[in-house]
Amino acid sequence: MSVCYITFPMTKIEINTSDLNICLATLSLYICGYGLVSYVIKHRLYLSEPLIATLFGIIVGPAVLGWVDPNLWKPEEDRLMGYKDSLTLALTRITIGIQVFFAGVALPKKYLKLQFQSLVMLLLPIMAIAWLVCGFLIYELIPGLTFMEALLISACITPTDPVLANSITKGRYAEESVSPDVRDIIVAESGANDGLGYPFVFLPLFAIMARSSEEFAAPNRNLSGIIARWIYDTWLYEVTLSVVLGLLIGWVARKSLRWCEEHHMLDEDNFVAYGTGLSFFCLGFLGIIGSDDLLCCFIAGNSFSWDDRQRIAAEDAGFQDIIDMLLNAGIFMYIGAIIPWYAYNDPITGIVPWRIVVLAICILLFRRLPWVVAIYKTIPAISSLKEAVFIGWFGPIGVSAIFYVQVILGQLPKESRDQVKKTVEPIVYFMVFTSILVHGITIPASKVLMRGVTLTRTLTQTGQSGPEKRRSQDTRPVAIDDIRRIGVATPLPVYHSKTGRRISSSHSSGPGSTAVNSQVLSDQGPEAGLAPAVPEERSVAFQTPSQVPV
Repeated sequence: MSVCYITFPMTKIEINTSDLNICLATLSLYICGYGLVSYVIKHRLYLSEPLIATLFGIIVGPAVLGWVDPNLWKPEEDRLMGYKDSLTLALTRITIGIQVFFAGVALPKKYLKLQFQSLVMLLLPIMAIAWLVCGFLIYELIPGLTFMEALLISACITPTDPVLANSITKGRYAEESVSPDVRDIIVAESGANDGLGYPFVFLPLFAIMARSSEEFAAPNRNLSGIIARWIYDTWLYEVTLSVVLGLLIGWVARKSLRWCEEHHMLDEDNFVAYGTGLSFFCLGFLGIIGSDDLLCCFIAGNSFSWDDRQRIAAEDAGFQDIIDMLLNAGIFMYIGAIIPWYAYNDPITGIVPWRIVVLAICILLFRRLPWVVAIYKTIPAISSLKEAVFIGWFGPIGVSAIFYVQVILGQLPKESRDQVKKTVEPIVYFMVFTSILVHGITIPASKVLMRGVTLTRTLTQTGQSGPEKRRSQDTRPVAIDDIRRIGVATPLPVYHSKTGRRISSSHSSGPGSTAVNSQVLSDQGPEAGLAPAVPEERSVAFQTPSQVPV
């Protein structure tokens, strides 16, 4: 904390530039400034909130202006590369827990049951392939890492991010161009696979620990011992137990809420606070017993809104949009401020600019897109190749990746190699920044591209001359003005004035049928219940050339 004084003749003002004061002032500056131009950014420029918040965090962070430096808020050991950062772990865990809970609430009625096959295909084979592909790319491009260490780093960027997924599935572009089925499956996948990242993290982690840690007894340091512990600790205790507890917590919360509502004991204003409290309870209780709190939050949220009443109430309240705004502003500004830019030109770790840029491009291209397109016919929620390309491309890497980095750094034995400790943060942080940037500008870039294509076609058609122009005129469809121009009489359709049905008449064909129809109507009068479909003054357009005045 820095304190200085400004002295005036009659008084002295104390200037307190503490980290908290600067952080609050900077955060409020962003929120208020963004709020003033949010419509232009979101609905005209189609830029995502996380992108703007991350860029703002980079600008005010130590890399540019130096107004905010989150590293100064941490204990000295947490500032060092390769050590667990408790502050980052807590912030990312709370953010993801709230987001995945409301992602579960936002899904339609009984969605996990109805789209079970689609979720299984996206969560198991797609995640497994993405994990192996990213591990292979990291192993080939970053020197000094074993393949198991590369798989450990790859596990961090395997899950998609629910915070970034919200920016894709909401807003004007999503409502106009993305079907509800595609939006729902993106939300469901991003909510579920955050918790399912644990098996991909702990399999290579157990393999590394078996070589260099005393946590594995000597008889269990073989492959069978590693697999057995992985199945018991990860799949049974963390994944399965968290699913069961999430279903139970959501069911009890839904029934108790319904009972209190029927007995007029519930204040409607506390509904959203009730849901937020449930997400905190899942985080706290599952954290106490050491199970998968993120997966529990998602399952509890969907179980809580199983009958769709809570989803509708949450949409009517509009509180989730406020939560998204505040979380996006806070966490992505923080991420932008803590990206270790100094670590991207380090010959000791092998992370140099060309390697990290090539790695980011390859991961964006080959992490999900080819594999979703290859198996999309086995995913009922995806009905076309276009939707498969959209879902395969929009699998953003975000807050969950940084969360798993801190989980890994907290679990790695002290005697493990320094190379994996010193490379996991720079690699994952750069992948997160690249994903935020690329996925954040994909929609506006596609809009600009489509406008360019449309303009090119317009200029091409306008610039036609000679035989091409005459050919296009000769082959264009015949319009009603052409018929009027050549003097061909066209019959007026006749409708019944009471029933509104069209009446077919033997007089409605051949030249001069319009005059016949008019004569029939004039003879029968309005009591006949017939009315011409076009006002009478338009009949001059159907006169023969000899009748048209010059």
